[in-house]
Amino acid sequence: MPKVFYTERDIEDMVKQGTLSLEINDNVVLTDLAYEKAIRLDLKLIHEKPCSPPAAPVRPYILQQTPPRPPAVTPAAAASPPAEGDLHQRIRSAVQARMGNQVDPALLDVIIQRVLERTGVK
Repeated sequence: MPKVFYTERDIEDMVKQGTLSLEINDNVVLTDLAYEKAIRLDLKLIHEKPCSPPAAPVRPYILQQTPPRPPAVTPAAAASPPAEGDLHQRIRSAVQARMGNQVDPALLDVIIQRVLERTGVK
């Protein structure tokens, strides 16, 4: 038997037509957006066998505690533009404080350098 795929739009149409539930089995596939839409619209998903929702990308950085943000720049500090090396170091320190050891220092330096060059700072 061919598989039936449901999109977000299909789920909206089903709910508008009065459908209250949808049986999920090996031949029924919901896109990630369709699954989310079904949940939001209270469409009951009846699973033939136990299963989990569609896989989401693993983003461990969301689950980690974020360190406190550095203090805002005072007007006096904003009035005088920082030296190029100073700005590079401040950005690097802020990223490392936020991301910890998740970022390769050499790669971070290259990224900062490119951004500063493209924004006309360097």
